[in-house]
Amino acid sequence: MNPPETHAPGEACQTCPSRYSQLRKLGLNIENSDFVVALAGNPNTGKTTVFNALTGLRMHTGNWPGKTISRAEGAFSYEEKRFKLVDLPGTYSLLSASPDEEVARSFLLFGQPDVTVIVADATCMERNLNLILQVLQITRRAVLCLNLMDEARAHGIDIDIRNLARDLGVPVIPCAARSNEGIPELIREIHTMAVRSDSPAPRRLPLEVPGLRLALDRVEAELQEAFPRLAQPRWVALRLLEGDREIIGAVKSGEIGGLAEPIGASLLRDI
Repeated sequence: MNPPETHAPGEACQTCPSRYSQLRKLGLNIENSDFVVALAGNPNTGKTTVFNALTGLRMHTGNWPGKTISRAEGAFSYEEKRFKLVDLPGTYSLLSASPDEEVARSFLLFGQPDVTVIVADATCMERNLNLILQVLQITRRAVLCLNLMDEARAHGIDIDIRNLARDLGVPVIPCAARSNEGIPELIREIHTMAVRSDSPAPRRLPLEVPGLRLALDRVEAELQEAFPRLAQPRWVALRLLEGDREIIGAVKSGEIGGLAEPIGASLLRDI
């Protein structure tokens, strides 16, 4: 499963030079990889154990650019494709309220990994759903790894995997990473998601706040006009309305859409 020593940029980065440049800006070298996989999840979900099971302990560690937050990278191969795996900081949300959340969100949004594996604790799904739904508002090129299934069974917890996958709109793989249970199926599902040609639309959550929908629709429409390739216009619009400084800065600079030219201040004048 070891990737070759040297290789030109894989198919994921060859088809999107601006994305390749953005990944390098985030400190990631993908020249020996065909696909980039992000590993996200709450703390204490066994995320590191899943990382080790996927990569066989072949790990490179360092810090995120400009941060003191550590980062682990690894790799694995499947069906003659090379996968770069990036372990994101464990977080409970993506609201950028802490350095860990900022790092995780920036990578998912600007790095645009080919697949995001969300690791959840099967013994306390309610606590994990907040992050799961936030990730799915950014990307549905995701696979839910329902880890610690052995502990869930020991506590008499039964999870309806099929209905959970249907409700979330992404594959759900039950795992017990410590014993390698479910890891082959997880790798197969990561590969299936990575090679698919379509990009499922991010999940849209119902909004019941009076007056919010009209404002959100207007901002989303202007975002789509300014950034036709933006995959998460509704999520970005919601962050703008909430006054998220990082997202406002990315929209002003044009970075949010991977564009060289800024859009000016017209979109933001009423926010």
